[in-house]
Amino acid sequence: MPQMRHTHDVGTSLFSGPAAAQRGLHGIRIVGAGLSAMVGAGVFAVVAPAARATGVWLPLALLIAATVAYCSAVSETRLSLHHPGRGGAYVYGQRRLGEGWGVLAGWASAVGAVAACSAVALTFGVHVWPSHPRAGALAVLAAVAVLAWSGLRPSPRTAAAACAVVVAILAGVVVLAWGGGAADTARIAAALRWHGLAAVLSAAGLLFFAFTGWRPITSPRLGGSEQQLGWALGVALGVYSAVAVTALAVLGPRELARSTVPLVDVVLRSAASDVAASVVAAGAALACASVLGPALLAAAHSVAVLAADRHVPRWLGGGSRPLGVPERALFAAGAASAAVIVADLDLWAAAGVAAFGNLVYYAVTNASALRLGPTEHRPWLALPVVGLVGCIVLALCLPPKAVLYALAAVGAGVAVFVARRWWRRRTARA
Repeated sequence: MPQMRHTHDVGTSLFSGPAAAQRGLHGIRIVGAGLSAMVGAGVFAVVAPAARATGVWLPLALLIAATVAYCSAVSETRLSLHHPGRGGAYVYGQRRLGEGWGVLAGWASAVGAVAACSAVALTFGVHVWPSHPRAGALAVLAAVAVLAWSGLRPSPRTAAAACAVVVAILAGVVVLAWGGGAADTARIAAALRWHGLAAVLSAAGLLFFAFTGWRPITSPRLGGSEQQLGWALGVALGVYSAVAVTALAVLGPRELARSTVPLVDVVLRSAASDVAASVVAAGAALACASVLGPALLAAAHSVAVLAADRHVPRWLGGGSRPLGVPERALFAAGAASAAVIVADLDLWAAAGVAAFGNLVYYAVTNASALRLGPTEHRPWLALPVVGLVGCIVLALCLPPKAVLYALAAVGAGVAVFVARRWWRRRTARA
């Protein structure tokens, strides 16, 4: 493969060089746009199942997840310089590794994005309508799908403002818990039992789902830099660590693992009024609503890319294009997410499937980054290596139920591709 070159200043702007960086948004707003996706539904959805897996070693799992996320993000941003169109690892895998790897990444992206929509919607439901969480999830999913179909999209400033509100609410939870005396480090010290490396890696795999919101920073529309990417991941890691330690200190590992609304329970245990608990639930709803729109669009993009090459029925790629996505792909992604919700898949299993899909997708991304040449601004070799190994290990350590569901969904798509290619070759020989 011939070497590809570019003359962009990677440190200043990932996509369009210094000129675009000067015209772009202020750095704080760019970081805020990424944080609105990272510090969104994940902090309300995956803290409890991660605590169930690893107990008080949750901060270690967070550090592992953030490290793998940073390596994967650098690999993706360097690859996008040379393959700037839509498709992501579907294109990277095909161009750098081979057609089959691209198809694997495409199906993993579609399955992971659909499961992520279901997990975010269910998180919204358990906080807004606890007695009927699935009805609440279906309602918010339908509302977001209609808004996306109409072409409405929140601006980066709106996303940053929503992130600021959510972070302020999380800070209030931490201050209330420690200032009111509900947090007790003895609960953490009394539960220092080591659950095993596999349990820590399983929790890290679930938490990786929470860190995969960096794409707004590296999009051509914002023109963010790798430095801003690192700042966003660092702030997200700090927020998650503070919230996780506080929840462990207030509820203890066992009660936290059983909770479906852990931060609401933390506030109630802190002897706060029901109004404070309602504010936390409203913050969870705002975070989920902010994340669900981009997640649904990402799922629709994945379906549209597969449809363009006939890996799914090609008519799914037709229709008008709200926000650059064919409307049939948009409604197909929404319908698939709704089917997952109706199928009685619990929130934690949906988050596990989403994490598995994302980890497979970024495993292909890191493997593709290893094929970058020295003249293509290849990242430091340790980054894609750590990202590739980390993604594979974390995916295999996820809860078995989530792995089986994800393997069945992704494997079905890959099996169809293999069967179609075999048939084409047989026909050509005939």
